[in-house]
Amino acid sequence: MLRRTYLAMTAATLIAAPALADTHSKDIVDTAIEAGNFTTLVAAVEAAGLVETLKGEGPFTVFAPTDEAFAALPEGTVEDLLKPENIDQLTAILTYHVVPGKVMSTELGDDTVVKTVQGDEITVTSRGTVTVDEATVTTADIETSNGVIHVIDGVIMPGM
Repeated sequence: MLRRTYLAMTAATLIAAPALADTHSKDIVDTAIEAGNFTTLVAAVEAAGLVETLKGEGPFTVFAPTDEAFAALPEGTVEDLLKPENIDQLTAILTYHVVPGKVMSTELGDDTVVKTVQGDEITVTSRGTVTVDEATVTTADIETSNGVIHVIDGVIMPGM
């Protein structure tokens, strides 16, 4: 009986280990692509030439706006930002959504101020709901191989 239990536990461990190991095997970009609701963000990251950076070692924390968040911007905003002549502005907006290091939601308290890769600071508050500047975090702590993604319902803009 003991031997059967041991064999069952060993088999369960061997079967479960690859599934658990695969949970965080994708980087930030691949995780966003696989999720399916960040196509605009991924297109913007590609247009700005930031794919390799966000696939890099990191770690990074990305406050990732959904496709719906981009769709809520004034008409024509996304199309204008994706034009080659606006790459500097697009890059500034995208890097404003990225914080160096892996910052989990449990590390963010009321009115936590963090410096973005862009250089400006964002304020994270957690009074009932967690917000980043004016955007609400809808899903927190999506761990990736090179950081963490927090899904937000709005596009946050630097002071530019």
